[in-house]
Amino acid sequence: MRLKLPIARLLKAQHRWEKTLLKATATSRKLLNRPRKTRPKKDKLTEVSSFGSNPGNLRMLTYVPPQLPDSAPLVVVLHGCMQTARDYDEGSGWSMLARRHGFALLYAEQSQVNNPNRCFNWFQPHDVRRGSGEALSIRQMVSRMRRTHSIDPARIFVTGLSAGGAMTSMMLATYPEVFAGGGIIAGLPYGAVSGLRQVMSAMKRPQTRSGEQWGDLVRAASSYAGSRPTVSIWHGTEDRTVAASNAAALLSQWTNVHGVSEEVFTQTSVAGHRRRAWSNRKGDMIVELYLIDGMGHGTPVRRTKAQARAGRARPFMLDVGISSSLHLAKSWGIVRRKAASRRI
Repeated sequence: MRLKLPIARLLKAQHRWEKTLLKATATSRKLLNRPRKTRPKKDKLTEVSSFGSNPGNLRMLTYVPPQLPDSAPLVVVLHGCMQTARDYDEGSGWSMLARRHGFALLYAEQSQVNNPNRCFNWFQPHDVRRGSGEALSIRQMVSRMRRTHSIDPARIFVTGLSAGGAMTSMMLATYPEVFAGGGIIAGLPYGAVSGLRQVMSAMKRPQTRSGEQWGDLVRAASSYAGSRPTVSIWHGTEDRTVAASNAAALLSQWTNVHGVSEEVFTQTSVAGHRRRAWSNRKGDMIVELYLIDGMGHGTPVRRTKAQARAGRARPFMLDVGISSSLHLAKSWGIVRRKAASRRI
């Protein structure tokens, strides 16, 4: 059956259809361009405002996973310059590891009031001396964590980057009875400087000292005579901020403190990077050194789906195919075997 409609009616129908189509298109574009409602990101770290006299005027932030097991390990993390605790946690993946493997985290955070660049004051004598300044503030934070949570006193560790790495050296030297081990990333040896004027020269080239002289500085930092914490040293060969010669000085310092020969070690390759290890008479690893070829100044991370933001959004987080956080946790024996194979 053939329908015959006047041209005017056909044009009128076409006009109505075009109008309807334009309206529908406009509505679709509006829906597509409408900003999506996103939930605010939940903050993983919780601030603790009261933990002692806090002579160093630092902030204390913590991460405690749900159902923290009894006698859990504690890792103290010290960020680098131009960073915050949240920045460092986001990039390094420590809270992810803590939740997965059942240990607590303590972040000390520097303020711009203390240092305009948010660097820990590892070069100020009163801040790196046992019983005063920033060193005592961090010690008080550890005590607060032990009072509040079920922390194993034999499994407390400390790690940090750059100024945080230098402060890690200070904590291991001044409070050796507190820590079972430490991870120093792009840091400097204890006693590298005696004041602000020496900072730049020490970062470029440490003072010429023998291993015994470096070790004596650590031994003089406290009256402690017991076993010393293990030390893991991480440094990039192309670090233009803190020269890799500081890693060599750290190695001389801590092999001497542990009484082992710097010349006797084992060398392996981990994720394509050189690792050297020094052991005591029992065969236990006491000092290790990771030299990351071609890496500049920062924390070694391995980018995964879970940490895709680490390489581009967080300062001084360098994707070199190896997670220093994971390997530190492994060396400290706080990684559960069942979950150890998961990527981070």
